[in-house]
Amino acid sequence: IHKVPSTDMEALKSPLMGLFEKRRAGKFFLYVQDYKENDPSTHKGLDLTKMTSKQLISKYGLDDNTIDFIGHAVALHKDDSYLSEPAIEIVKRMKLYAESVARFQGGSPYIYPLYGLGELPQGFARLSAVYGGTYMLNKPECKVEFDDEGKVRGVTSEGETAKGKKVVCDPSYVPEKVKKVGKVFRAIAIMSHPIPNTAESHSVQIIIPQKQLGRRSDMYVFCCSYSHNVASKGKFIAFVSAQAESDNPEAELKPGIDLLGPVDELFFDTYDRYEPTNDPSSDNCFISTSYDATTHFESTVMDVLSLYTKITGKTVDLSVDLSAASAPEDD
Repeated sequence: IHKVPSTDMEALKSPLMGLFEKRRAGKFFLYVQDYKENDPSTHKGLDLTKMTSKQLISKYGLDDNTIDFIGHAVALHKDDSYLSEPAIEIVKRMKLYAESVARFQGGSPYIYPLYGLGELPQGFARLSAVYGGTYMLNKPECKVEFDDEGKVRGVTSEGETAKGKKVVCDPSYVPEKVKKVGKVFRAIAIMSHPIPNTAESHSVQIIIPQKQLGRRSDMYVFCCSYSHNVASKGKFIAFVSAQAESDNPEAELKPGIDLLGPVDELFFDTYDRYEPTNDPSSDNCFISTSYDATTHFESTVMDVLSLYTKITGKTVDLSVDLSAASAPEDD
């Protein structure tokens, strides 16, 4: 298990590469760091919308192992199909990674909520209530209702219908408007120690590129612990997940489980993945895509951003003036 270098300085120290490879990778990282989409002087004569990722990488002469960790662990591509796509995509993803590392002092591009991911909807619920949103929690058997024209009318539970012009839901509420696109295998381990060879980290993500396992897609390992208030004192929780490529979760997830060391309890979970097949502009029903095997939730965030655009017709603007955001409040 190796720490992923995300800057040219880290690349120079990384045991993942030999001396000459480090210099080549360092040059590539610098090119990406300096690249600005609307400033042609930073493009060095390359049109990244026309050349593929593979062509850009081969220009810098990087070897397969380096390409593996950059493509899968920095740019977070789920399989190798990105190599034949326009190079602009991998450069944008690498820049996002580097900017995320620089955003906080911890040296990681990731942040994770205390008390687990359930805090995200909880935080949203409170914010929504502040702006006049109404919550009906723990409602059993919700049924999405449609009128004679096939447009959404509302949602019924226990004989009451909450009326609305638009409904946003996950695939489980409207099985007739989604299609199955795959299956995810997940192992959940409770342990009394951090994952070995991860510098005793209380939270860690390990990405195993498809090529190293002879698979068609990557395998993911994620671990968090009692220090995030998600487990009892002294306990660690690890997840191993992958897009199913067989019918045997135990055997398929073994390479990831083998990295965990001794495990107190191990559970297996299998679930189908669905994608919407409806046209939300005609039925006003906005359906999310099921969670995939990734542990960094990038695909989920992209899905949310695309739903936002479909619902509102606008693009989310997440650019903020950071100096204004972090300036001390005036008394």
